[in-house]
Amino acid sequence: MPRTPLAVLSCAWLSTFASGCAQAPAAPGPAASGQALSPAMIAEGQRIFRFDTFGDEQLWTDQLQMHQVVETAVDPTTALAVGLKVDADALPPGILGTVDLTSPATTVALLKLNAVVGLQATVDAGNHITKLGVTCALCHSTVDDSVMPGIGHRKDGWPNRDLDVGRIIALSPALPPAKKAVYNGWGPGKYDPRYNIDGLNTPLVLPPAYGLKHIRNETYTGDAPISYWNAYVAVTQMGGQGNFADPRLGINVTHTPDLVTPKLPALRAYQLSLRAPAPPAGSFDKIAATRGRAVFGQHCMGCHVGASGSDNNGGKLHAPTETGMDGAYAARTVNKAYRTTPLRGLWQHPPYFHDGSAATLAEVVAHYDTVRGLHLTQAQRDDLVEYLKTL
Repeated sequence: MPRTPLAVLSCAWLSTFASGCAQAPAAPGPAASGQALSPAMIAEGQRIFRFDTFGDEQLWTDQLQMHQVVETAVDPTTALAVGLKVDADALPPGILGTVDLTSPATTVALLKLNAVVGLQATVDAGNHITKLGVTCALCHSTVDDSVMPGIGHRKDGWPNRDLDVGRIIALSPALPPAKKAVYNGWGPGKYDPRYNIDGLNTPLVLPPAYGLKHIRNETYTGDAPISYWNAYVAVTQMGGQGNFADPRLGINVTHTPDLVTPKLPALRAYQLSLRAPAPPAGSFDKIAATRGRAVFGQHCMGCHVGASGSDNNGGKLHAPTETGMDGAYAARTVNKAYRTTPLRGLWQHPPYFHDGSAATLAEVVAHYDTVRGLHLTQAQRDDLVEYLKTL
């Protein structure tokens, strides 16, 4: 099956492995030296995260013909409706009050300004898009809506749960109706990073790309560390012109020149620099959260351990039946199991679980209370939810 879309997880369902090949994953976590997190490397990683397409125009332009779709059919109002975001800092002052937000020509103008988060376009003198590609920021950045919904200052590392990746891909005239139906069925904030590999369909919730500094494997199934997944996504999903090999999955893609592998260390450094957002003031009950911390310590710390909040830092994985999770996605992966999800910024990114099956933290607590037989009282459940809001 051709390895078509997308950039999701865009660089980030991220994993870390500077070689871009899936052999024995290196030890995880924070960068081993000050140089790895130097300001210069972080700055370069930010540029890569926000603006580097890794040459994926060959997919989005040459194969999917999305440049034509955007130029002729995607006005700013439509773009915002499918979850695309606009960087207010790239806009001239007052411009939004002078342009037609229902005209595709305005979208082209925004692309010329480099203002559409996660999209890179080459526009000629006649205002025609000649090349269109995507970056890591498409799925793993959002904005603060300070100007209007969908337009504001960038928030890198925050999963774009408004982004309807599948609906965007389905606009391509190059896809048959059966594939378009699959993509249109994913919904906002979800993406299947293996559909174009194995033809199966179990879309996942886009994960956050912040708070990775102490995390070993930033994938739901603990496949490998950050740069492994960056390379996997960049090459097999975004369509980047780089090298990625994992014999466990039967994947071996090479390009000359390799536009991905040399950029993985800087990309990883920037990702490790992104801290999980603190909960807003007044967003949780402090007294209840204190009680909830005691409940967490008694019932949850067996799996959510250490600075990472995950026993996967010790290499542990859990069978789907152990935690009551749907095993359909795990069955498609190398490990056939799930890693304990690190707990960071929980207040910010519902829905929860790999498939988004829990809409609220209260549903998460209720699920584990039932599956694990915790026998929590309603008061304990409520207190535990308040504590989780603090993480």
